[in-house]
Amino acid sequence: MTPLIRKLLIFTVILAAIMELIDISIVNVALSHMSGNLGATLEDTSWVITAYAIANVIIIPITSFLSGKLGRRNYYIGSIVLFTFCSFMCGHSSNIWMLVFFRFLQGIGGGALLSISQVVVFEQFPKEKQSTAGALFGAGVFIGPTIGPTLGGYITENYDWPWIFLINIPIGIFVAISCYFLLREPETKPPTAKVDWTGIGLLAVGVGALQTVLERGEVEDWFETRYIVVLTVIAVTTLLFFIYWELSIENPVVNLRVLKSKSLSIAAVLTFVTGFGMFISIYISPVVAQRLLSFSPYQTGLLLLPGAILALVALKVCGTLLQKGVSPAIVIAMGFIIFIYFNWRMSGITLNTSGAEVAASLIFRAIGMALLTVPLTMLAVSSLEDKDVGQGAALNNMMRQLGGSFGVSIINTYVAHRFAEHRNVLVSNVNPSNIKAMDRLNAYITYFQYRGFTYNEARAKALKLMENIILKQSSLLSYRDAFFFVGLFFIAALPLLLFVLSKSKKPQTNLVLSDH
Repeated sequence: MTPLIRKLLIFTVILAAIMELIDISIVNVALSHMSGNLGATLEDTSWVITAYAIANVIIIPITSFLSGKLGRRNYYIGSIVLFTFCSFMCGHSSNIWMLVFFRFLQGIGGGALLSISQVVVFEQFPKEKQSTAGALFGAGVFIGPTIGPTLGGYITENYDWPWIFLINIPIGIFVAISCYFLLREPETKPPTAKVDWTGIGLLAVGVGALQTVLERGEVEDWFETRYIVVLTVIAVTTLLFFIYWELSIENPVVNLRVLKSKSLSIAAVLTFVTGFGMFISIYISPVVAQRLLSFSPYQTGLLLLPGAILALVALKVCGTLLQKGVSPAIVIAMGFIIFIYFNWRMSGITLNTSGAEVAASLIFRAIGMALLTVPLTMLAVSSLEDKDVGQGAALNNMMRQLGGSFGVSIINTYVAHRFAEHRNVLVSNVNPSNIKAMDRLNAYITYFQYRGFTYNEARAKALKLMENIILKQSSLLSYRDAFFFVGLFFIAALPLLLFVLSKSKKPQTNLVLSDH
């Protein structure tokens, strides 16, 4: 393979991974537009997000198995074609449930794009430059979720919501054609065994039920809704039986025995925590910027830009450190500490915080996440045999997705509860005994009277204005609490690194020996 062809292949598969990751969050800002256009409620429309997340989490842990069974080249190109076709159908859906159906299938196709792309990139580099490969792929992993909401907002504002799906079509066609000519089967193929249909079925039902509970729980008031209770019971029961089944058969679809590796187990927990923080921060940071600080989607994108640029530098530095023999655990600790600092900064924002201050905080978020992307993968597979690397990486990737799902679900509930508490406290302070509150109210009444309203009209408008201020302050305080909560979560997980800090690093050749 010539250097030009090798670079084109690397560019192609990273582009495919970015496309898949963008689609995780690109629809978040377009839900209200979809709802109005398709004549559906906002609750029904949110299934567009849920369906994709469920499909992704189901398919990721069995990507290695499917790649070995169908052939990596066939499975990868087939997944691209499925993803692209479903993107076309999503953009041309005539009702909400047609959109949800094709969004689910799009998630099935997208599951392979991230996993196999990662392996293909690593295969293009010799073992002494595996850290460079990780940094390159890490750039794609970081860029996708970061620009997704901003890109979705720009497309929705300037065009129409179907284009958030239709934009995938030319990219998908290019990637499919390019891979048809450039992608080859790996030299080492995993052995094929009898299909574990029971394991696949249990995984699909269990993870699907769990993901639905996480995505819909807050909207449906959690266990006050019957189907959430039923799905919770199904998820717990099915997943427990799935674990028992996979540990008791000879050729499981998901080899849970690899979790005997201490490095993999700890990396999986830390990856869960990282996914928790990554998805929460990219979920609530734009919300704070747009709803509370009054930035447009385009301005919010500009706030994220400096961090995204410096994250690419951080990824390069990370790759260099790992290549020079620095323990992945040390780099992970650096990433955790920087991300904790980001949350501490964001927990102190006010309604007067400038765009420059927010952008500066988001730089720390970006650098922290950049320092976690590559070393966590390396730590996960560092003590595995070559034949188990694919399964270990698959489980690790699934933990990132689950961390994000748990994170967004938990933070929505947490913010709602903190909002109610802060509002009650602020409202209780608006009473005749509070001189400052009464002075503020009287000033508003005077203002509206000066504008020509009667006293009663001015007082009603003044109270309405006070209520709006209280709501905005309550929202601000609840999001500040959310950032502080995420920071504490990262601090609690940090001591886990002590168990792997002194562990010698295994050469990274095994990163390229699997289909995941």
